[in-house]
Amino acid sequence: MHPFVIVIHLAGAVMLLLWAVRMVRTGVERAHGHALKRALRGARGGHVSTAMAGAVLAVVLQSATAVGILAAGFASSGILSVGSGIAALLGADLGSALVVKILSFDLGGLIPVLLFIGATLFLKSERRTFRQSGRIVLGIAFILMSLQMVGEATEPLRESAALPQVLGYLRGDPLTAFALAAILAWMVHSSVATLLLFVTFAGAGMLPLEVALPMVLGANVGGGLIAVWLTRGMGYQARRIPLGNLIFRTVAALAVLLVLPLDVLPIDRLGPTEGQQLVNFHLLFNLLLVLVCLPFTRWMEHLTALLLPASQKPAPLPGAGRPASLLDRSTIGTPALAIANVKRELLRMGEAVETMLAPAIDLLDGGNAEQIARVRALDQDVNRRHTEIKLFIAELRRGGLTEEEAQQGIELTGFAINLEHIGDLVAKSLLTLAEEKARKSLRFSPEGWAEICSLHARVQTNMHLALNVLVSGDLGSARALAREKQEMRRLERESHNRHLARLQSGNAESIETSDIHLECVRTLKEINSLLVKVAYPILAESGQLLDSRLVQPAE
Repeated sequence: MHPFVIVIHLAGAVMLLLWAVRMVRTGVERAHGHALKRALRGARGGHVSTAMAGAVLAVVLQSATAVGILAAGFASSGILSVGSGIAALLGADLGSALVVKILSFDLGGLIPVLLFIGATLFLKSERRTFRQSGRIVLGIAFILMSLQMVGEATEPLRESAALPQVLGYLRGDPLTAFALAAILAWMVHSSVATLLLFVTFAGAGMLPLEVALPMVLGANVGGGLIAVWLTRGMGYQARRIPLGNLIFRTVAALAVLLVLPLDVLPIDRLGPTEGQQLVNFHLLFNLLLVLVCLPFTRWMEHLTALLLPASQKPAPLPGAGRPASLLDRSTIGTPALAIANVKRELLRMGEAVETMLAPAIDLLDGGNAEQIARVRALDQDVNRRHTEIKLFIAELRRGGLTEEEAQQGIELTGFAINLEHIGDLVAKSLLTLAEEKARKSLRFSPEGWAEICSLHARVQTNMHLALNVLVSGDLGSARALAREKQEMRRLERESHNRHLARLQSGNAESIETSDIHLECVRTLKEINSLLVKVAYPILAESGQLLDSRLVQPAE
């Protein structure tokens, strides 16, 4: 087989592996993201429980980096201490190693079954949770397929004359092998995918242990670098968590790298094949890292404070910048272009509103006055955009518009008004409730808090769907969004009934936070109703919207 064809096959297999790993992670985040965040947020019983929570989340998400980003976000909100965040990331790396262990088994026979189940769930169900579950199952099938493709693509390389020379050099220079693996893991942004590649190569006899072991250690360091890189623009507290984890991992990996040439490690006892030995070595390394480093997380917390001096100016919230307006007055004479610019500006306004809505749940859990004030200040930007869009559309309508263009202008103005109202609901209701809860040192009941988190996550998802409907005008998405109003009404009613039951049972936490709980649920329902309105013009145009929900009286 021609070398170019081999490279293309291998590159395709590697890209499928990376995409499949991401597919599983995004499916889990979309289907169960709020529950996972709640699990990490609630792990406050000590560093051991936090590490265990991090491990479980990493297994579910198939990504230690995703757990690190969550922990960093909670640290920025003051919900998670830096030491607890480092403990969570140590546990997440152990969970990531467990994922590699599970996927290293020969599960090729399950691929047809997983493809059938995943495709059926994704294509035949309209329920969001079922569709995302199908996405997860398909992702697992694609991971197994990609590993088979990697094995098939590398078979001809075993006869390559250059391979022994490269391996011979790396045998004599484990530090280079270590560095190459670290760079590779950082570049592909997935330590799981990188390690699965190494295991596959080792199992095929292409990567001897003398080279593979330093590369596994390097991949562990590269995996730690990913979280450091992704949090570089976050706040001071957030950046300390991945840095502390990286220091632990680097020191441990270099220490083991120095010991490897001494042949004192019983690698041959870790499994009958080189592939299994590599997987178990990776798992054992991360297990020992948790056991050894967990007692020193407070010490690492102080060290990162020295290495990263606190900035006097708080880091801006994601998306909190004020880019130049897209409302170009020179396009007034071209209505189609002007309306397209209005939609783009509405997207920016929606992103600004989402930047306010997303941290509201963390602030309700434990935000301080400074954090609440920073989020509330974003409402001024939302109000400015609202005014600019209204005035721009008013000026546009003074020109010669077709009936369809005039109607579009009315609809876009309505959506701008709704977004501005949502910003006010966040700033004047949710954040005010967060201030009251913090001032009175109140705490929601676990059941009540779970209900609020679930509703908030659903509203966030519907925010994304509403912005997608605004741009695409897709009828299927519009129908899905419209159904969310009825679903949200049902969830609010069920939450109300459960809350009353807790009050009747004498739950002290529910009694203390009753007004705040009910107001939060009402506000989230109102926000959702405003988002759903963007779907109504599309449904009305296609004749799929009733004029009234009332039953017509009999004549």
